[in-house]
Amino acid sequence: MFKKIVVGLSLAIMLGSATFTGSQAEAASYHTKAIKVAKSELGTKYKMGGISSSGFDCSGLVKYSYQKAGKDLPRTAAEIYKKGKSVKTLQKGDLMFFAPNKAKKPTHVAIYIGDNQFIHSASSKGVSYAKTNNTYWKPKFIGAKRL
Repeated sequence: MFKKIVVGLSLAIMLGSATFTGSQAEAASYHTKAIKVAKSELGTKYKMGGISSSGFDCSGLVKYSYQKAGKDLPRTAAEIYKKGKSVKTLQKGDLMFFAPNKAKKPTHVAIYIGDNQFIHSASSKGVSYAKTNNTYWKPKFIGAKRL
C-alpha cells in the first residue's frame, strides 16, 4: 500500500511539473497512466488469455493497462503490432515486441518504462520487470511502436 501511495505522489509531482502542449500532454498522460496501472499489477500471476487482475498474459496486461488509461488496443501482440508508429529510440510508454528467432510476427509485447527496463507478463514470473539487455529477451526483440 505504501508503495502505491509513493508511486502516486511521484506521478502527481512529475505530471504537475511537466509542461506539454496539446497531443503531447495527452500522449504523456495515457502513457504515464498505463505504466502506473501495469506497475500496480506487479506480482500478478501469468494466465494464458488472462486480461484481469486475477491473471494476465503479455497482451492482456498491455491491453488492460492502456484501456484503464483511456486507450483501446487489440487483444493479441500481433494485432497490437499493427498499431502505432515504429520507433528506434525508446521512450516511456512505447510498446516493445518480441518474437522467437526474430520471426516477423510478434508473440510477446511489453511496455517500456525507462532506464532500460520494461514491464510485462511472462509465463515464468507473471507481471514483472525485465532489462532491455536481458539475455533471453534481447535476441527476440523485433521492434518498438509508439501509440
